[in-house]
Amino acid sequence: MLKVSDSLIEAGKLNRLAGIVILAGGASKRMGTPKAELILPTGERLLDYHIRQALELGAALASNLPIMIADNGRGFTINSDLIKHLQSPIFHIADYVTNNDLLSDSDKPIETGGALVAIESALQSLVSSNQLTKDASCHQSWLLVISCDSLIPINDLWQKLRPDMTQNPDKAVICLADDHHLYPLLGLYRLIIEPDLKHYIDGGQRQVMRFIKPLVQPIPFAKKWQYLTNFNTPEDFDHACLALNDL
Repeated sequence: MLKVSDSLIEAGKLNRLAGIVILAGGASKRMGTPKAELILPTGERLLDYHIRQALELGAALASNLPIMIADNGRGFTINSDLIKHLQSPIFHIADYVTNNDLLSDSDKPIETGGALVAIESALQSLVSSNQLTKDASCHQSWLLVISCDSLIPINDLWQKLRPDMTQNPDKAVICLADDHHLYPLLGLYRLIIEPDLKHYIDGGQRQVMRFIKPLVQPIPFAKKWQYLTNFNTPEDFDHACLALNDL
């Protein structure tokens, strides 16, 4: 089980947000179009909605948070208005690919490797960054994960999850949960788990729940968010947009 020194806990240093990854690489078969490209009633594209809010969170924290877009090679563009006065770096990341994946069928593209390979790639990017090694250890730093099947405002998600970074120091994943389900793609992942996640994926595993089960701290779902996430059809998305207006 993950252990963190008492000195770090007492110092209150387990609350550094190192970066944000927006998961936008799902197949979206039932939706009929990529979720990242869905248009909100305001006219804003869903991916731009998340990027804008990630930029606002970085500004609120006075931090140049890296904002990573994991779109499984789809190459979604970013609204130019969002990058005119860019404070935080925004960049696309490729899914982590194992050697076995490369050797098995190099001519056949992988439709989607699942969420964990995107999260692993984001963790690797942050762990290897020069800024991280200068400012904090992996014990002290976290990745915020948000998927493109959600309209929960990123700052609200951060404020909901943040207190448990210090209240549960032995947990390395903090995510939303309701009475029946965990929402692991709306959560915080401590950077120190990167080698374990890589080992898990290299072993041929892709199941999110199996990996996070011994590491996770569930956070009760806010009732007002009930319809804001996990939309898979156009009807679900319409319902989510209505719920967003009621916030």
